[in-house]
Amino acid sequence: MRATLIVIAVPVYAALIGSAIQVANERTVWSLMQLFGAGFLGLVVLSHVAEAFRLFPWMGWGDPDSAGHYVDLISAVAGLALLPAGYLARRIAKRRRSLRDAECGF
Repeated sequence: MRATLIVIAVPVYAALIGSAIQVANERTVWSLMQLFGAGFLGLVVLSHVAEAFRLFPWMGWGDPDSAGHYVDLISAVAGLALLPAGYLARRIAKRRRSLRDAECGF
């Protein structure tokens, strides 16, 4: 379980760092949406770390209908919705900008 957690944590936190760099460079709504999505996925990883090491037992990590379960669930849904939506919208906006600039002769 702990090795799997490390394997999953590496790309999630790489996406979080990459998204933070994008926000610093572009400062658009789409890059911010991508950053929030990566942050929510980072929270999923942290909730699984808390479950694996039995941190904050009052959260009921791994138990159905517990606070820990809902933190994990809501973070996973939000992260899986916001990260790709922000990435795709950012790429589409960038492509539209470059096409518009090409038409104007810039």
